[in-house]
Amino acid sequence: VQLQASGGGLVQAGDSLRLSCAASGLTFSSYNVGWIRQAPGKEREFVGAINWSASMTYYADSVKGRFTISRDNAENTVYLQMNSLKPEDTDNYYCAAHNSPWTSGWATRHTLYAYWGQGTQVTVSS
Repeated sequence: VQLQASGGGLVQAGDSLRLSCAASGLTFSSYNVGWIRQAPGKEREFVGAINWSASMTYYADSVKGRFTISRDNAENTVYLQMNSLKPEDTDNYYCAAHNSPWTSGWATRHTLYAYWGQGTQVTVSS
C-alpha cells in the first residue's frame, strides 16, 4: 500500500494550493482518508478528512471555510484545496487512510489510520 502526498510548495499569504493524495495497493473507494499536518516539535493536527463515499467530511476549526477536501475514487486520489493560506498553515502535510467501521472519532482518531503516506511541505510566507 502506498499513499503519496504531493502539491506542496512555497506561496505567499492569501494564495492557494491544492494537495493531492494518490493511493495504490488498496481498494481506495472503501477507505476514509485524512489530511494531517505536523512540523518537527509541533503537535499533530488533523486538518480534514473525508469518508469513503464522500458523504461526510471533517475540518479542523483552524481551516474551516478555507480548506476543502474532496475525492475521486476513479483516480484513487483525495484532494485538499487550500485557499487564503496563512503563515500558520506552514507545515508538513500527510495523508492517511483507514477503513474501520464508523465511529464518532472516524476522522481524528489517529490509531484508526492503518496507512500513512510521506508528507509534502507547505510554506506560506507573510
